[in-house]
Amino acid sequence: MGGIHTNVWYVDDDVDIEKSYPQIVEAAEWLKKNEVVAFPTETVYGLGGNAFSKQAVAKIFEAKGRPADNPLIVHVASRPHVEKLVKEIPHEASKLMDAFWPGPLTIVLRGGEGVATNVTAGLDTVAIRMPDHPVALALIEAADLPLAAPSANLSGKPSPTTAQHVIHDLTGRVAGVVDGGATGVGLESTVVDCSSDTITILRPGGITKEQLEEVVGHVEIDPALTDDSHQPKSPGVKYKHYAPSAPVTLVDGTSSFLQSIVEKRKEEGIKVGVLATEETEALYKADVVIPCGSRSDLISVANRLYDVLRRFDEANVDEIYSEVFTEQGVGTAVMNRLSKAASGNVIKE
Repeated sequence: MGGIHTNVWYVDDDVDIEKSYPQIVEAAEWLKKNEVVAFPTETVYGLGGNAFSKQAVAKIFEAKGRPADNPLIVHVASRPHVEKLVKEIPHEASKLMDAFWPGPLTIVLRGGEGVATNVTAGLDTVAIRMPDHPVALALIEAADLPLAAPSANLSGKPSPTTAQHVIHDLTGRVAGVVDGGATGVGLESTVVDCSSDTITILRPGGITKEQLEEVVGHVEIDPALTDDSHQPKSPGVKYKHYAPSAPVTLVDGTSSFLQSIVEKRKEEGIKVGVLATEETEALYKADVVIPCGSRSDLISVANRLYDVLRRFDEANVDEIYSEVFTEQGVGTAVMNRLSKAASGNVIKE
């Protein structure tokens, strides 16, 4: 695929964005014509298309090279949009919407009649969220459509946190990119299943288990997150994800243990990259060492993770070795993404 002219619309997200903003109006017109357009959210850039149009959704899968059995998240700007997509909004789901929308929380509900079947990959549920980004909300309102939107990258690659990442991956493959600057959270939304009596986290993200439980009480964790024998139910977790070109290995051990691995690989003529933190960067003597935030502030690690993985591609390393992080709070989401990038490869001291 390729050869489509890709428009780029620059929008300043520091000003009051309204749906009448000229660049927003132009991008929305493409969406109304069932073309696909990338746009910023507070998590990562999304690749949006009309969630009611099977044709538009097919273009999303084609542009990304995404497997068609991998469902998509639908982005909305209002509760009426939600009501057009689902059979009902359970009480607990409504409480979560009140607490965390707009924001990085995706809620899985029983699907209604209108949503395109390729959005849900044939499931009887649909995943919905309201992004906390003025450009995203203005675009959805201007199009007056709920937008099916996975991350705006080639399938399997690190998710895009800047318009430049999107342009690198998808120029010639999509109708346009709305450039609203860098995103905020840096990791995709938390996905929770509210389609049954038990509320279950299907994918960890910017909203933590602890935050959810403050609103609705006990929340389960999908067994598929820790046991590969279970079939995952969430959009965006079924296949290898977030991976740079070079293979990634997680190293669960001390900095000196990780450095010993680096030295051995360098002796074998391998160009080695290390994903470190600000606290440990100076401890490594690799070909490329990139700090990914501070170990004392895992939100900073989440913010920078995808950008750092893409920088290893730019450095053209042969192998990447990464430190690991505590699986508490947002660290759960960080480790989920790193484990996916590494295809589960871990060396323990």
